[in-house]
Amino acid sequence: MRTIPGGLQAHLDGEATTLCHAWRVTRRDGAVMGFTDHDRDLSFGGLAYLAASGFEASETEDGNGLSAEGGDLSGGFSAEAIRAEDLSAGRYDGAKVEVYRVNWQNTAQRLLLRTAELGEVRREGGLFRAELRRLTHRLDQVRGRIYGHRCDAVLGDGRCGVNAAAPAFRATATVGAVLDDMRLRVSGLSGFAERFFRYGVLTFTSGAAEGLTADIEDQRKVAGGDELTFWLPVPAGVAAGDAMQVTAGCDKRFATCKAKFANGLNFRGFPHMPGSDFTYGYADGETVHDGRPLYA
Repeated sequence: MRTIPGGLQAHLDGEATTLCHAWRVTRRDGAVMGFTDHDRDLSFGGLAYLAASGFEASETEDGNGLSAEGGDLSGGFSAEAIRAEDLSAGRYDGAKVEVYRVNWQNTAQRLLLRTAELGEVRREGGLFRAELRRLTHRLDQVRGRIYGHRCDAVLGDGRCGVNAAAPAFRATATVGAVLDDMRLRVSGLSGFAERFFRYGVLTFTSGAAEGLTADIEDQRKVAGGDELTFWLPVPAGVAAGDAMQVTAGCDKRFATCKAKFANGLNFRGFPHMPGSDFTYGYADGETVHDGRPLYA
């Protein structure tokens, strides 16, 4: 059961209340912003909560147990609050949202109602609508491993063991031209073979998209540098001259793990596991059965 602070409880027990909602939004890049549905700005906990943000909460569903009920949060775009460009670039994906009920006449009288994450964000004209997910939604995600030929580690993580930040696997590059929303021509990768950065990750280190990442689908050598193709459109505002870090990619195959990263001992797949054709086959007198791997 939630305990209501004494001062707030006394206010609630009075004949009239002066309550509003406040939202503290913490993005994954560390940026923190505050918003309120009151008609003037509030301040508490070292953060200003903006009133001119157009924020409004829908009806919220909560229940017992671990179900993933949630609600919606809607608001308008403004230079002081949330910009459409930042939403489109994914800067708010997975942001932590703390929802407060506050006495606007005395902000020390407040109650944390819930903590949630921003889920799907939809644009509706000049407004946005964001899904608020309970933290228990993480329990709906599939966990665990499966048997497969390919590695299920992430390049550079603890299970992989490769130092992805080493100069052999990371380079600094510069945007030469934006070919379209899915392709960039870059310079600075001349010391690396074609497709070395295929399935890799690009992180912008300057410009309008600074701090954002993009997953690389392919890398080709072209006149004037390298052409990078992406799985999703590059963030808005990327321009010639923007700097970036490019990290090598891995296709999760055992042969690549050995040849490209010299990391075969840490391979997290099952490269020698027989396929279904072997499983449903039978032993014959012509095949040599000497214990060699059936899959390389």
